[in-house]
Amino acid sequence: MDQLGKARCVIDIEVDGLRRMADRLDGAFPQVVEMLRETLGRRGKIVVVGVGKSGNIGQKIAATFNSTGATAVVLDSQNALHGDLGLLNDGDAVLALSYSGETRELLDLMPFIRRFDVGIVALTGKPESTLAQLADLSLDTSVEREACPLNLAPTSSSTAMLVMGDALAMVLLEARGFSEDDFARFHPGGSLGRALLTRVSDIMRCDAQLPVVSENADVFAALDAMKNARAGACLILDSRGCLAGIFTHGDFARCFRADPLLGDKLVAGLMTPSPVTVNADALAVEVLRTLGENRIDDIVVLDEAGKPVGLIDTQDLARLKIV
Repeated sequence: MDQLGKARCVIDIEVDGLRRMADRLDGAFPQVVEMLRETLGRRGKIVVVGVGKSGNIGQKIAATFNSTGATAVVLDSQNALHGDLGLLNDGDAVLALSYSGETRELLDLMPFIRRFDVGIVALTGKPESTLAQLADLSLDTSVEREACPLNLAPTSSSTAMLVMGDALAMVLLEARGFSEDDFARFHPGGSLGRALLTRVSDIMRCDAQLPVVSENADVFAALDAMKNARAGACLILDSRGCLAGIFTHGDFARCFRADPLLGDKLVAGLMTPSPVTVNADALAVEVLRTLGENRIDDIVVLDEAGKPVGLIDTQDLARLKIV
């Protein structure tokens, strides 16, 4: 088998392990979600603890919880017995990660964790392990085999644990009613933060930058409006000032091939009626989603009354570093 084939085999083994884990999910999962939700509701936190590769996965799980507004910290199992256990408080919830469920450093720590009034959840590949028995709830992350050709290096097992953490974080997010506005508070930086914090009204082309013609205008007038506004599209309005359609440079190019003398024709006969629109109060992230779903380059902005007030071009998003 060549290297590409071997790589695909690794991926297939890990995907198969995830499918099997999904099929095994049972009533313990919603119980864990409810435990975490109640913990956060009383201002407690999620404490993630693991050793080795499980500890590395725990770092990512905690980061995912934090990014979705679920306060989480990582407890170093070795340092915990030398003072770090002080970050644990009554009312917290502990996620203990160990594929074997028999990791000595973690098991040595469990009696001291149990002295606190906390809920304990084990993420382990051995449902009958010591760790699972010491926990209040246990989630099965077992896999049939590692993707390692020697069946030794943690691969499928660490992926399964990571995905289980993602599943907990995402289901917990919905259970807590976490919204896009909440998400934006925790991601102010980068293009994602800008997309979540920026309103459509902040970035749309409007006033003199908004190319508009009436439905009685010809194609030449629409092209002039686009040229003057340096835009790739023009809004077509009816006699009441409502949106009738949109005419783009792409529309012109397609129509020109069929009729090179179309300049004097009414633009209304060549426009795209009922174009895709977005509300001016929406977040820029909605624009990204809408543009992607409809595979278009321009989107019309409407006010609360449904009147066209702006236009967003994909080039504007790139210029403003929204994408």
